[in-house]
Amino acid sequence: MVRTPHGAVRGRYEHAVAVFRGIPYAAPPFGARRFRSPAPPEPWDGLRDAGSFGPTAPKPPYSAAFARYLADPAVPGDDCLNLNVWTPDPSPDARLPVMVWLHGGALTRGSAAVPVYDGRAFARDGVVLVSVNYRLGVEGYGLFPDAPANRGLRDQLAALAWVHESIAAFGGDPGRVTVFGQSAGAISAGALVAAPQAQGLVRRAVLQSGPPEASARDTVRRVVRRLAARLKIPATAEAFAAVDRDLLLRTQAEVGRLSSPVLGGPAFGIVVDGDVVPRDPLEALAGGGAAPGVELLMGWTRDEYRLWLVPGGLLERVDRLGPVALAGAMARCHCGHEVVRGYRALHPGAGPAEIVGQLVTDHLLRVPLHRLADARPGSSYVYEFAWPSLLPGLGACHALELGFVFDTGDAPESRALAGDGAPQELADAMHAAWVRFAAEGDPGWAPWDTTHPVRIFGDGEPRTLHGPRDAALALWRADDAGAPEHVPVSAAPAPDGGAAPPPEHGANPPRWAVRRLRRSGSARRE
Repeated sequence: MVRTPHGAVRGRYEHAVAVFRGIPYAAPPFGARRFRSPAPPEPWDGLRDAGSFGPTAPKPPYSAAFARYLADPAVPGDDCLNLNVWTPDPSPDARLPVMVWLHGGALTRGSAAVPVYDGRAFARDGVVLVSVNYRLGVEGYGLFPDAPANRGLRDQLAALAWVHESIAAFGGDPGRVTVFGQSAGAISAGALVAAPQAQGLVRRAVLQSGPPEASARDTVRRVVRRLAARLKIPATAEAFAAVDRDLLLRTQAEVGRLSSPVLGGPAFGIVVDGDVVPRDPLEALAGGGAAPGVELLMGWTRDEYRLWLVPGGLLERVDRLGPVALAGAMARCHCGHEVVRGYRALHPGAGPAEIVGQLVTDHLLRVPLHRLADARPGSSYVYEFAWPSLLPGLGACHALELGFVFDTGDAPESRALAGDGAPQELADAMHAAWVRFAAEGDPGWAPWDTTHPVRIFGDGEPRTLHGPRDAALALWRADDAGAPEHVPVSAAPAPDGGAAPPPEHGANPPRWAVRRLRRSGSARRE
């Protein structure tokens, strides 16, 4: 039994670890609180049972193509702003390092109840692990004129405040809190580190396959407007609050099915709001002096793009489209044809899908993370996960490292992405690095400097290479310095054999390229 500021909770001992599930850190965000900032939970009398996961945030399920690889359990109920705690010693005297996990899922899916995120191994190794549920999709990130922006991020901030106030009773040290996340969770972690309201709440951060970033407000608004048009309602929080929740989720899934990291398109994201996100988080952390004492561990997987392209057969279709796909990628990444030629030279024999995939991965992940590390030398550590999945075609894809970080490779949900027989010694090494970073601020290799040390977690013993991606990233720097043009898609023929239309500005490929991709059938299914 542990007493929190809002009431006492009873957990369970499982494998010599005390586990508390479903503890509310904020009130249910529905009824009068829907589309509002999180409010404190109502205190309770007596002893609240914390033996089961609490409700998960409303979300649509993954498509069948992705569900075979990614687990996403749903727990019904309104009280979805809850968290879970794994601790080896639930006593105020323990003062153990704390890690707060933010799940990924494109801000539309995922939860803290995914078995891959079980915190037992972290607690076994002397860390208090906290995993957080937060609002998703239009509930958490829809941009409205009559509601605060970034509600899901505000939920995460409320969870960090709960940790700061409550975690000592669970054996944690509120002065040694590491926030870590993957994909959208990493983007969220970066925004939290940069947020003025989080100063003093976070000592360290781990960004796995997601850089700090802010989405364009118009991009997020377009999602809301498309939803409103389909639902035949005004694009206001008041109107959306009156819509049946299941209908809203179905409509959200329909509107979002054609957006992807490769194709771009309107999507939910964190936006600059003048409050919790006063400026772009990357700008704040790389050049704005935000969070000067916070140490960072960050990295990517070698083949991130394969999780975006392999399910549903999109990889083969991109290869068949050839120049059309490359033109779309250049527009998506705002780069010139010299960059594409450079990638072909670096990857001789690679097909269009691999070139597109590496191009988009560098644009979305490696370039901004390199920039962040360059701005914070001496306190930044960089890694690359390079072990390929044992399942056909996936390689070292997006999210594959999670079972190794959490040391949950035996879980069926981890094997669904890694296959059977993933190396335990790799999990031992990667998990130990994360534990050491949370405890000491040093994961076990040299911090970033002018030699660009990157820890490679792949086959065999982990090793440190210097500048393994520098040749590719130098192409971007040269393109930025010497190419005032936007994207020369005229280098690729249009579908009718004529000249390609002028490139469109923004984050999306040319419309003719997107139409061609959609006609291939894969984007429609996803």
